[in-house]
Amino acid sequence: MSARQVLLLGGISLAILGMSYGLWYAVFAEHQALDGIGHSLSSSFQGAAERNSAAAENSLLSYRQAKYVYDRQVDVHGHWIGLAMLLIVLAIGFDHVDLQEKIKQLLAWALLIGSALFPLGVLMQTWSHGPLPRAVAILGSGLVITALAGMVLGLMRRQNA
Repeated sequence: MSARQVLLLGGISLAILGMSYGLWYAVFAEHQALDGIGHSLSSSFQGAAERNSAAAENSLLSYRQAKYVYDRQVDVHGHWIGLAMLLIVLAIGFDHVDLQEKIKQLLAWALLIGSALFPLGVLMQTWSHGPLPRAVAILGSGLVITALAGMVLGLMRRQNA
C-alpha cells in the first residue's frame, strides 16, 4: 500500500470511527451526562442556599468530575474527525513531499497510528487517571507531530530543489 493510500484510507476510516463514536455518544450517553452535570450544579447551589457547605462542596466535586468526563468524550470524536480530515488533505498533496517512498510510508503510518492513539488516550482518561492513558495520548500526539515535521521537511526539500 502506498503512503498516499495509507493516508487516504486511514483518514476515511478515522472519520467513520469518529462519526460513529460521536453518534453513539449523542444517542446513548450525552443526555445522561448533561443531566448529571445539571443536577450536580443545581445541588451545589441548593446546598449553598441552605448554608450546607459540605453538600455544596460534594455537589461541586461531582460537577467537576462529570464535566471532566463530558469534555473528554466530546473531544474524542472531534479529534478523530479533525485528524482524519488532516490525513485526507495530506493524501491529496502527498506527491509534493520530496522523500523516498519508504520514508513517506513510514511517515504516513506514524501519522495514522498517532491520529488513532491520541484521541484513544484521551478517551482512556475518562476511565482511568493513571499514567497509561496519558502515555497513550502523549505517544499518539508525539507520532503526529514527528510525522508532520517530517512531511514539512519533505515539502521544504522540494521547494529548494
